[in-house]
Amino acid sequence: MDAKRIGSTIAALRKKSGMTQLELAQKLDVSDKAVSKWENGQGFPDITAFPRLAALFGVTIDYLMLGEKKGITIAGNILVDIVKNIDIYPKLGMLGTVSDISPAVGGCAPNTAINLAKIDRSVPISVLGRVGTDENGRYVMSQLQKNGINVDGIVYSPHTETGFCDVMSIPSGERTFFHKAGTNAEFCPDDVDIPSLDCDILHIGYILLMKQFDTEDPEYGTVMARFLAAVQKAGIRTSIDVVSDSVVDYGKMITPSLRYCNYAIMNEIEGCTVFGLDAYTSDGALHIQNIRTAMEKMAECGVKNKVILHSKTMSFVLDVPTGAFTQVPSLRIPPEQIKGSVGAGDAFCAGCLYGIYNNYSDRQLLEFASAAAACNLFAANSVDGMKTKNEILKLEEIYGRLSE
Repeated sequence: MDAKRIGSTIAALRKKSGMTQLELAQKLDVSDKAVSKWENGQGFPDITAFPRLAALFGVTIDYLMLGEKKGITIAGNILVDIVKNIDIYPKLGMLGTVSDISPAVGGCAPNTAINLAKIDRSVPISVLGRVGTDENGRYVMSQLQKNGINVDGIVYSPHTETGFCDVMSIPSGERTFFHKAGTNAEFCPDDVDIPSLDCDILHIGYILLMKQFDTEDPEYGTVMARFLAAVQKAGIRTSIDVVSDSVVDYGKMITPSLRYCNYAIMNEIEGCTVFGLDAYTSDGALHIQNIRTAMEKMAECGVKNKVILHSKTMSFVLDVPTGAFTQVPSLRIPPEQIKGSVGAGDAFCAGCLYGIYNNYSDRQLLEFASAAAACNLFAANSVDGMKTKNEILKLEEIYGRLSE
């Protein structure tokens, strides 16, 4: 065992948990001098202390022994959702009453990153994007830091406000969004120092909502495609997510990036729309053949490892090297327990990235990701419903799955 590696891991986990050396020592019934020696690499904890340390920090014993992995970087839209609960959605010119207002993080980067951190605190998570120096910027930064996420790669725009959504929510749970791009419209590849990235996977979203990345590139098709190519060249696996938009050319905007993706993760409508296919039959059922065809076409466009699509009732993965196609039904969550669904796609992405990072089989990956997405339904905002890995794994036993 490497005393210095174990010591630095214990120190990092202790600080992430907000404990002093004395507080950790008291929880383990040892002296603070002993903890200090461990962290300085001058000795090991007693073998019986490792299970207690692992349980205390929410990590595995192997993690304590082997140290920190490179982790996952999430890049893209950073928003603050300003959730306003209203009694009714009024007609134009009429009045609706706001009962309460609450802020929450929004956008691919904070949603996916915080969900990952909640799933497993031992995975190093970093975020790349832009915020302003305003109150919303300070809020989202505080929420990321509170969850132990590395924010060194976030750039400040001194003269532009942080992106936000006014979310109007009525008692039935339906919501209407008013989006302001703000600093997200300024986030660009020059904000990312690719050689300094220390991660195994970089996930970026949302394509169609990132002005600088969605710009046309004469060689690569889009600036996003050029950026992903550079990230792959640095030895980092790439992953993308997409936002739904009814007025853009999906094929033109998304297809160029597929060539430089290891993983493409999006919903069933987005995936099918890229190739002009319908995700549903005329009677409202999932058109599974069209979904599979769309996924196979993405593989033909260059996705290297996996294409993953999700819907409310079913999720799918195509393993590109083998051509294996797997589908898994969603969990059967009682309607009375559902408080919201905003951010469910990001929660699903978080589950996928965790499964990929930990080498889950395709079926395990979909089972875990769909259960992570279900956690999102238990809270009104995008992150409060997320549970730990072990809690997520128990949800199928509690709720069961929809029939195929």
